[in-house]
Amino acid sequence: MKSIYRKLQVTVAALAIAGASFSATAEVKTVTISQAFQSMLYLPLYVAIDKGFFKDQGLSVIKETAGSPTAALSSVLSGSSQFSIHGPEWTAIAASKGANVGVISNAVNGAAVWIATAPDVKFTNIKDIKGQKVVTGLMPTTSTSLFLKLLKENGMSDKDIDMIQVPLGTEPAALLGGQAKVAVLYEPGLDQVAIKGMKVVLGFPKTYGPYAFSSITAMKTVDPVSAQRMVNGMEVALRFMAKDPKGAIEVAKKEFPTLDPQVVENAVTRMMNENVFPKSVQITPAALKISMDTQIALGNLKEQPVFENFINETYIQNAIKLK
Repeated sequence: MKSIYRKLQVTVAALAIAGASFSATAEVKTVTISQAFQSMLYLPLYVAIDKGFFKDQGLSVIKETAGSPTAALSSVLSGSSQFSIHGPEWTAIAASKGANVGVISNAVNGAAVWIATAPDVKFTNIKDIKGQKVVTGLMPTTSTSLFLKLLKENGMSDKDIDMIQVPLGTEPAALLGGQAKVAVLYEPGLDQVAIKGMKVVLGFPKTYGPYAFSSITAMKTVDPVSAQRMVNGMEVALRFMAKDPKGAIEVAKKEFPTLDPQVVENAVTRMMNENVFPKSVQITPAALKISMDTQIALGNLKEQPVFENFINETYIQNAIKLK
């Protein structure tokens, strides 16, 4: 079985390398990527589309919004999309149940969740919220999963607080409306409340360091040339963001035209400063492990996926070698 897998890896590698560089005479491939939500977390994808980095690789990308991570993944499993973008935990759970899926590219490499409080809340550490009403996203979502993990690591549980789960995206309104004095938030919700005077008291990116938070998933039988071009485009987009943060912010403003432009700028700046966006498509074993540990602790996953089988390093290494 191992020899068959290795032969497949060699074949995929050869095909991927063949598709690593695009010339004007090569065929443009059209693919669909299903995103869980229209999310600021997926800014590298939007940059790759907006700046033409996928087109430069010979890839025409159709972006669809599924409405949830599981729906996005299901589109790949059913064949209606070639790729999906969401937390790798959903891919790992599917793979643990026998699905022939894996991760081909990094997209978000920091635990992009924060805790904010009303100005009058005293906060020196997480134990200070004991007995407080806390607004969190409706499970299943990584923000709430991480929050529960943090409580557990500090000898607490959801029984020590009054946790109010609300639909994703409505957490800022619940905090600003006085439904609770503590909230667990993604961006841009965090900076929507910060600009209104709420305090940012804890950042999970700094707490946990490198963390495989969002990635691109594909079937292991995906067309290797299309997959390589997808990963190449993401690599170029991440390099662009690191080199030109203002350019990334301008893309974000176009993708989220109804948001206060200052909130968009603050949110992207915060995520870049806290290393939420990776510098390359590389996913390290340590970053994957801590991400999967969250799901194991919550009982969603029985064991760590085997890194070499779960992460396609061939596509990643080819992309990193791009000049």
